Amino acid sequence: MNAKILIADDEPNQLELLSFNLKQAGFTVFTAADGKQAVTMVEDMQPDLLILDWMMPHMSGIDVCRLLRSRTETKNLPIIVLSARGEEGDRTLGLDTGADDYVSKPFSPRELVSRVKALLRRARPALANDMMEFEDLQIFPSRMEVRRAGKIVPLGPKEYQLLLTLFERPGQVFSRPLLLDRVWGHGVFVEERTVDVHFSRLRKAINGAASDKDKRPNLIRTVRGGGYALRTHT
Repeated sequence: MNAKILIADDEPNQLELLSFNLKQAGFTVFTAADGKQAVTMVEDMQPDLLILDWMMPHMSGIDVCRLLRSRTETKNLPIIVLSARGEEGDRTLGLDTGADDYVSKPFSPRELVSRVKALLRRARPALANDMMEFEDLQIFPSRMEVRRAGKIVPLGPKEYQLLLTLFERPGQVFSRPLLLDRVWGHGVFVEERTVDVHFSRLRKAINGAASDKDKRPNLIRTVRGGGYALRTHT
């Protein structure tokens, strides 16, 4: 799995243990020591999943969860809350606040890794597989390789990341600002027209040149005023 996991916990030993086990499972792991730092890092690095400890200084995990759910760009971010509070009322509060899963301490790191994988399969299925497929287009994330009808499609890093983003949710329209944040990074100033330029290159690469006998149907849809999506009906 190439998914990015952010862990927010004020206990260094817990951070180290969770980081080790998630890295062993193939994830890219980042850590935050408190709630405020977690919010900043979510904005800057846009993780694929967030693990939040309930009790943290400056801002609790529950408050972080509530804040992220109130924002359009993070309302669908998969979130797991960790807590020593095992009462049913606390579990209900965590889930009602917007957490996708609630894990009571103490817990097995192996169990948490399994829960992370299960949540990613539900929320971001494209990240849970070594081979992702749409029509006759395939992506192999572990080696950053793209094939169409069995033939390798050479792509630049930005074109690859744009295509990978569309693969997360076929048919969903991704706006230019969202794509800029996902591929170029939050806070980086890049004109929205840059997205159009890279999508033009991406289309040319995966659809074939006009003179190519094996030119394939166009799988990328442009939505005027909206953005880009994988075409679910060609």
